Amino acid sequence: MDKAKPFCISKREVWEAYQQVKSNRGAAGVDGQSMKEFETDLKNNLYRIWNRMSSGSYMPPPVLRVDIPKAGGAGTRPLGIPTISDRIAQTVVKRYLELLVEPVFHHDSYGYRPGRSAHQALNVARQRCWEYEWVLDLDIKNFFGSIDWELMMRAVRCHTDCAWVLLYIERWLKAPVQMPDGTVVHPDKGTPQGGVITPLTTLHTFHSVV
Repeated sequence: MDKAKPFCISKREVWEAYQQVKSNRGAAGVDGQSMKEFETDLKNNLYRIWNRMSSGSYMPPPVLRVDIPKAGGAGTRPLGIPTISDRIAQTVVKRYLELLVEPVFHHDSYGYRPGRSAHQALNVARQRCWEYEWVLDLDIKNFFGSIDWELMMRAVRCHTDCAWVLLYIERWLKAPVQMPDGTVVHPDKGTPQGGVITPLTTLHTFHSVV
């Protein structure tokens, strides 16, 4: 049955993606569905994700935008919260792509990488404070919100030509955003912080540019 689908995505991948999303918890998206509610019809919900992704018909729902305060009270940071189903679909793609791009990242890159944490980065920074007399602090203003879609897709294509991975990443980039007041906007650049696939693709694009 799996082989009759245009895209070769196994049901096991969807199942393991669901388990990963469940362990990470997270708030409900635009549909208001919690993980507990999703699990009341788990088998059919997971089958629906697999069926649509493997047939090429999966279309991401709008991302729910939530503004959270920045550290130190310097304004707010926009977060995009996908639905439970969409987080599972994004995790399927992330698990595939991560195996390809993880070896490319610099050894001293710690953000959003498996087996690495901010605590590890702090420990390394603390050690190097005894070795060097200088520090370089770099911040790209609104990087997530202004990233060029074509540049991102070009970076991803450097490491995979998998049709369904490229298809769904592009669809997630173009997914509509539901604002706090209920209006829906259609962005023409950037990618919302808060998505499962967002950190991996934006981090890889940044490394490719640098």
